[in-house]
Amino acid sequence: MIKNYILLVILCFGNQLYAQEMEPKIFDTLKRKSYDYLFERIEATAENKVNQAYYLKYFLNKAKKDKNFEEIVNGYKNYLFYAPEKSKLIYADSMIYTAKKANNNAIIGSAYLSKGIVYYARKEHKNALDNYLIADNFISKTNDKYLVYKVKYNIAIIKYFLGFYDEAISLFTECTDYFKEKNTRAYLNSLHLLGLCHNRIGNYGLCSEINKKGIEEGIRMSNTEMKNYFIHSEGINQYSKNNYAEAIKKINYSIPSIKENKDFGNESVGYFYIGKSYWDLHKPEIALPYFFKVDKIFDDTGYIRPDLRQNYELLLKYYKSKKDLHKQLYYTDKLLKADSILDNKFIYLSGRVRKVYDTKVLLKDKQDIEELFNKRKYNDFIFTGIVLVLFLIVSFIAYRHIRNKNVYRQKFEELMAKNEAVSKVEVKNVSNGIGNINKDTIADILKQLEKFEKDKKFLVKDLTSAKLAAIFNSNPKYLSQIIYQYRGKKFVKYIADLKINYLIKLLKEDSKIRKYSNSALAEEVGFNSTKTFTQAFFAEAGCPTSYFIEELNKMPQENKIL
Repeated sequence: MIKNYILLVILCFGNQLYAQEMEPKIFDTLKRKSYDYLFERIEATAENKVNQAYYLKYFLNKAKKDKNFEEIVNGYKNYLFYAPEKSKLIYADSMIYTAKKANNNAIIGSAYLSKGIVYYARKEHKNALDNYLIADNFISKTNDKYLVYKVKYNIAIIKYFLGFYDEAISLFTECTDYFKEKNTRAYLNSLHLLGLCHNRIGNYGLCSEINKKGIEEGIRMSNTEMKNYFIHSEGINQYSKNNYAEAIKKINYSIPSIKENKDFGNESVGYFYIGKSYWDLHKPEIALPYFFKVDKIFDDTGYIRPDLRQNYELLLKYYKSKKDLHKQLYYTDKLLKADSILDNKFIYLSGRVRKVYDTKVLLKDKQDIEELFNKRKYNDFIFTGIVLVLFLIVSFIAYRHIRNKNVYRQKFEELMAKNEAVSKVEVKNVSNGIGNINKDTIADILKQLEKFEKDKKFLVKDLTSAKLAAIFNSNPKYLSQIIYQYRGKKFVKYIADLKINYLIKLLKEDSKIRKYSNSALAEEVGFNSTKTFTQAFFAEAGCPTSYFIEELNKMPQENKIL
């Protein structure tokens, strides 16, 4: 055994001596080589860390010897790219220190951008955003369009994370157009995130198209690094389409590659949507291990984002059904911790991105407008025109306000004249039938609809045509056709109008209900969101809830219930 150790020491010592002897010889062969050549060799030897180390070291030493600050920064950047995660920030700081000596805005901005990217990879979004904003401050003073778009791309990622999806879509669209012919990986990354944004706002078809295009473009450009990310994205998109089996299949396929990239963020998201798919397939016992994996990543890395919050809500729901108080308490604490992190992170990021980046963009736009005005003649004429336009706008707003008040008043009086909580559209002749639907089936469903309306079952949350059809022992297509034919409305509006008309009756009869906020009113009648509720109320009542309640409160008590 001792002999083996001695042999191992001799071999290691021999290798070290051999490496030391070989290094000067390799360096001699590189003396007349350009930085471009050295960079190509660094990339080509990525699989051979020993050889790559020689090229990394020679590149940086050559740049220092030449006192070429730009290439010194690139030398540290080379080290950063191939370094272990724990060492990356050290090289990023070295980049910034050297870049400041160069006194070049593009080089300094690029160094801060690299540091921000390192922080983002670690999911330290606050530090990432701070460095992006510093980078933008320097890069915006240059004419380097490539760096300008790199900043746009990274700011767009923060906007996506914050949920500013429309703004992120605008920036990612610009980035895909710019990077398409300039940087394959940046182009594919931009496409991938553009698809994710469309998924988040409900454009599932467009998301699928982008994912398909991303895979095809990767093949065309001979770059398949992003293939599994597009498959991962499509898996989440299939979940959104309620295609749970397909979602599980695609995400499971993509996870190994994502784990290999040490991308714990997308790994966690993948586990969550696999778990949710099994949950929605009514297989909570299979879903549970995936939720545990999300929790484990949260423990190990602190990674959480808004949609992953539901991971703990579902765990709580499961253990509540099992009456496991210990687990309920444990996951309640986890949920509170997640909320605390999300609240702190979002307040900081949202404030910074709005106050610093967006304000800067607005100020730049303002400056461009002012410069344009300065170049024009007849400034007095322009000023007069602007005043006139403002006057017309104010007049129009005032007119609309008065007109809306009159319209709202008329709608309010019409609502007060109604005696029934549920207002049905005039039923058409049942004998006419509907296509190939049996008349007995129509009559049966209409009878069940009447009972459904009378028992106020429409107040249930998340009621879909599929769920109601199952209750009626029918199918969604027949149910929707019958509702449209005999209630004069599509399913979603039919349910929404039932809820709103019921609420109007409540508001007339119960003064306590009028003190509720919009979110509380939405909850009262089973809407999923305040926004959906306010839109549905306005569509049916013809006036906002605030106006309706205000007018109710003005009326004498005896006139409120007609």
